[in-house]
Order: sequence, then structure tokens, then C-alpha cells
Amino acid sequence: MSGQDGDSILAANSQELKKFICNEIAEHGGIPFDEYMHHCLYHPQYGYYVYPRQRIGSKGDFFTSSSVHRVFGRLIAVQLKQMWEVLGEKNFTIVEQGAGEGDLALDILDALAMQAPEFYAHLQYIIVEISPDNRRRQRGKLAEHGSVVSWRAFDELPEINGCFLSNELVDAFPVSVVEKRDGQLHELFVIEKDGRFVEELRVPVSSRIEQHFDKLGVAPMEDNRAELCTVASEWVENVAAKLKRGFVLTIDYGYPAQELYASFRKNGTLLCYHQHQANDNPYQNIGCQDITTHVDFTLLQQVGAQAGLRTIYFAEQYRFLIGLGFVEELVRLQAQEEDECKALALRMTLKNLIMPDGGMGETFKVLIQEKNVGDVKLQCARTLRDIPIEPLAMVDM
Repeated sequence: MSGQDGDSILAANSQELKKFICNEIAEHGGIPFDEYMHHCLYHPQYGYYVYPRQRIGSKGDFFTSSSVHRVFGRLIAVQLKQMWEVLGEKNFTIVEQGAGEGDLALDILDALAMQAPEFYAHLQYIIVEISPDNRRRQRGKLAEHGSVVSWRAFDELPEINGCFLSNELVDAFPVSVVEKRDGQLHELFVIEKDGRFVEELRVPVSSRIEQHFDKLGVAPMEDNRAELCTVASEWVENVAAKLKRGFVLTIDYGYPAQELYASFRKNGTLLCYHQHQANDNPYQNIGCQDITTHVDFTLLQQVGAQAGLRTIYFAEQYRFLIGLGFVEELVRLQAQEEDECKALALRMTLKNLIMPDGGMGETFKVLIQEKNVGDVKLQCARTLRDIPIEPLAMVDM
């Protein structure tokens, strides 16, 4: 299929999806935004994450940390190996949900097969993936690890000893959008007018939204717009129920609730990505652009604690990677590169993973929760002070 033919099909699919949503709006007199977002992303035929397309990488709409460089997956493999050692059991299951095209899984499995063969021999890697297109890509990419990898629906998972792993999963869960007007929270609904989708604020018919913010202990300020994700709460509860003993490792961009709902964040965090261009209009490129919001990490920790998951680590991605050996890995890779121009390009590429001041290294956070494990000093908690002086001196960051 040529690029032009592919674009024509996507445009036609977008129109079909728009018709479907218009019918839903007409039938129900408007739909809440979370339902609209669900249709755009997960419609079984036309949804952004369902219909075959290039989503990740230079020819897609966005980059992920695992698509920047294989170092990301190799360092996560280091932490997973320690988790296996801490549990003290031979068999260990990794469940990755929302594995994209399989890049992270491949990098983890390649690293473990080479550097931790005993762990690899007792490993089961299960991918939970709702997209048939992604499953197809994953199967091709992970063919060499066929004896280790399998695919299951979440409901089919047994109780596991091991780790639930996700990278940029929760940010794609559908969200409700609210605004505070005259001291009261209103929910955003999507309606159709003159062939266009438009927004309408309505007083919530239930106390669900108010209760959500009451439990958080923080709420949007007057005249501010914000998002809330009840799907994330359900997801944490479901993960906790499936985890018999082990860890939950969540990597995503977001903030604690106090920062997420700060007074200066007047328009919330919802953004769309199409061909590496960000916009704040979810009513264009319907079914052809990603729609995402920043994750509320306070919510994940609160709900997790109620479900038996205890937070043992929460930090920015750059701290997580440095603790696992990012600097040492950079030194090793530079030493293998004889061409100085290529070495410089390598440093610039890897910088993307740890850049602070609003970059991936700071905006992305890592949350690790445990169940029935107890106190453990994770390897990722290592600080710069713990790194030998020689590797630090060899790195020009």
C-alpha cells in the first residue's frame, strides 16, 4: 500500500469514526469526554490504537523512551534481575501491558538472555495488548524469544509472582474533563453542532467526580480545567488483585496531585500528537492522532495502598536510570565508538533520556510498588554519590 493510498484510507476511516460518534451523541443527547476519547483511541475498527498504522518513531506521531535507544530497556532489565533475586523464587513472570511495537520487551529480553541466562531460563514474559496491529508487530519482533513470550488478555492472567511493567500506558487511559465554575465542578460533554464537535459543560448527575477529588485531598481551582482518570484507579486495583507477590513498575509522564492540579495549570494537561506535532484540539484528526494526559501519581499510590501495594520508590526518570548504571553504560558505549562524531551523536541521543528542565528525564516519573515483599533497597535508588569517580570523569554531558 502506497503512502498516498494509506492516507486516503485513514481519512475515510476518520470520517466513519466521526459518523459513529455523531450517532452516539444523537442517541444520548451528548457524551462525556471520556467516552469520546475512548472511541477515538479504542474503537474496535477505527480507533487510533487499533487500526494498523505507524504510531511510534520518526515515521509515526511520537517517540517513547524505548524508541530513543536500547539502553533504556537494558537498564530496566538490571532492575528486573534484582527483583527476581529479591523474591528468591526460581520462576518469575513479567507482565507488560501496552507494549507498543515490542521495542522495550525486545531490549529487556535480549539483555537478560545475554547477561542473566539463569534468570532468563526461569522467566515468563506475558504481554497484555488490546491492539491486533500491535500484537502482529510484537510477534514478529520477538520471534527469537518465542519460548519465553506469550500473549493474554488481562482477565486471563493467573496470579503472578514477578513484576507488572508498563511504559507510557496510563497516560492513554480515557479521562473525564472538568471545569470549576462558581465554586462547583462541571463535567465536559461533547455534542454535535452544524457538523462539528463542540463542548458543553454540565453539572454532574452523580457525586463520582466530587468524591474523586475529596479522596485526593486536592481539586481544581476556580475557572481551571483539569482531567481525572477513574480508569487508572480500576487498573491499579486489578493489577493488585493479579499480583500474588512482587512489584509494579510504572513509567509515565505526570505529577503528584498537588502539582497536577496547581492553580497555574489552568487548561489541564490534555494534548494530541500527530506526525510529531503537538496540539490541544482533540476534535480534529479523529482516530488519526494520539490523545493523552499527564498521569496523577498520587492517585496511583493512594489506590495502590488501599489494594495492598506499598510504594517503595518514586522519582524522576533520570534518577532511576542513573541509579541503574546509565553513566557506566554511556562510558562503555563511548569506549566502543572510535569515530568521535558518532560518539557525540550517541551522547546527544542518550541525553534525551535524562534531560531535566521539562525534558524526558524530569517529566517522566518512575513508580515502584511492592506486594508481600517487604523492605528492599532497590538498585535504581543508587545516587550519583554511589558512582565511581572514573566513569563520571569520562562523561562530557
